[in-house]
Amino acid sequence: MKRGLWIHGEWKMTADYMEVQAPHSQEVIAHFAMATEQDVQEAIASAQAAAKSMASLTAFQRAEILEHLSTLFLENREEAASIISLESAKPLKYAYAEIDRTIETYKFAAEEAKRLSGEMIPMDASKNGEGRFGYTIREPIGVIAAITPFNFPQNLVAHKVGPALAAGNTIVLKPATQTALSAHFLAKLLAQTNLPAGAFNLVTGQGKLVGDVFLAHPHVKMITFTGSPAVGISLRNRAGLKKVTLELGSNAGVIVDEGVQLDQIMDRMIMGAFSNQGQVCISLQRIYVMESMVNEFLDKLSAKVAQLVIGDPLDKTTDVAMMISADEQQRAHEWIEEAVAEGAKIIAGGYIDNQVLMPTVLSNVSSYSKVSCEEIFAPVVIVNAVATIEEAIEAINDSHYGLQAGIFTPSIETAFKASRALQVGGVLINDVPTYRVDHMPYGGVKESGTGREGIKYAMEEMTEMKLIIWNNQ
Repeated sequence: MKRGLWIHGEWKMTADYMEVQAPHSQEVIAHFAMATEQDVQEAIASAQAAAKSMASLTAFQRAEILEHLSTLFLENREEAASIISLESAKPLKYAYAEIDRTIETYKFAAEEAKRLSGEMIPMDASKNGEGRFGYTIREPIGVIAAITPFNFPQNLVAHKVGPALAAGNTIVLKPATQTALSAHFLAKLLAQTNLPAGAFNLVTGQGKLVGDVFLAHPHVKMITFTGSPAVGISLRNRAGLKKVTLELGSNAGVIVDEGVQLDQIMDRMIMGAFSNQGQVCISLQRIYVMESMVNEFLDKLSAKVAQLVIGDPLDKTTDVAMMISADEQQRAHEWIEEAVAEGAKIIAGGYIDNQVLMPTVLSNVSSYSKVSCEEIFAPVVIVNAVATIEEAIEAINDSHYGLQAGIFTPSIETAFKASRALQVGGVLINDVPTYRVDHMPYGGVKESGTGREGIKYAMEEMTEMKLIIWNNQ
């Protein structure tokens, strides 16, 4: 079935289309329109034309639209989750969880639409401020261009669409082509709300072409991107004075201190490392365990891995299915083999069976092996022994990424020390770094990106502050 572009509240067909197959079954699930440069410019023009009517909506009206969207997702939860599972091979249990988070994300956006405000400025705190009254307001910046990845095709989109609309902006979305069915489903739901035509536009096609038009077009005031560091850094280097928010990935680590009850944390470790086949920006990739506990830890972890259900993503009992593509699985498998050649030991998995990369645990991994120092984005986790907390902190910081990190410890002193020393955007005490709720500030340092998501914080990025001063003398 041919799927068009969504521009100014209407579907538009194109001359060329890209075939997309379901990763698990290999069946053709859609043919997506390949936007031309002119198509993308038309989508931006549509967003620009709608900017005035969008900005004129009251906070109540914007909140009402987002509440309605949240309700529509709730009413269509089954279909929305099934689409995600079909197009990305995300196990259905995790697809349901994503839709539940998407519902909540749009609810947060509706709430924050009503809370968008400035602050009073005490002008008379200055000797020359007497008789003056000052305050700030937040105004929408206009057209926002959003580029999103395959791994959370509804909720990561919601983290761009929700705050953009809540703040009174318009948006042009370029989703990952592999998971564009979810974006089409979003467009259909938004069409049922009172959102002005043109406030949301959807383009599919070649990423470089679309990105280049976004960068060159003067009406695009901000680019918000989730994806690879190479693309994100290129976007920022070429963006000029446009605002840019980047979420670029990680190789998240966790520390396990002495005195931790291992049986109580194993389920969190399994979730962190293997949910969505490890294709999560904050997937748990590196575990550093005190030497005295590492053998026990590995025994318990490998026992849990053996219990994971491998199979069809559309089966509600499945824990792990195939990755987004056979090429990605092969790349991850080559990284595992490379690590073994460099001295690593396979504790569990390490091979591809029936088109699925088995959940893999490696130990004694070199810090320069790709499975340690790069983002593997696969169901692979390393477990290395450390002699001290300081050594573990140094190991986690020895990375060009810095999104989130965690530490399990019974010591408050150690927790405080780690929270200050870890070079990341978020530190989780007694939890894995894979934890996220959708209203918290979320983002990283180093090559993990710039700016913060989480509805309130994204809205700050998506608005301009205006200062107003009254002279009462």
